[in-house]
Amino acid sequence: MKKNTPVCDCEVIHGEVVERVRKVMPKEEDFYDLADLYKMFADSTRVRILWALFCEEMCVCDIAVLLGMTKSAISHQLKSLRLSNLVKYDKRGKVVYYSLADSHVKDIFEKGFEHIHE
Repeated sequence: MKKNTPVCDCEVIHGEVVERVRKVMPKEEDFYDLADLYKMFADSTRVRILWALFCEEMCVCDIAVLLGMTKSAISHQLKSLRLSNLVKYDKRGKVVYYSLADSHVKDIFEKGFEHIHE
């Protein structure tokens, strides 16, 4: 353990605090779903794709050129992002355009960058 790290050295249970938190605690499955959502942000390629889509609606070819990757690699990541409801697509003729699924994804990005730049 690091020096100067505070440690709770007591054996007292603060029952009223525990109960207040227990009453508002989400269901276990909600925590699993939230963890799965954040796993999508644990891969730098997916984050870069999301950032690009934060800026502009794009097709797979455009994203591949932007990130210097193959269309296949981008498509694979977009599928994961789509299954996690982070991106959506719109097919226009032969071209499929991707965009962020909703404003919540933008909020996650904005808050994340705000946090890392504190």
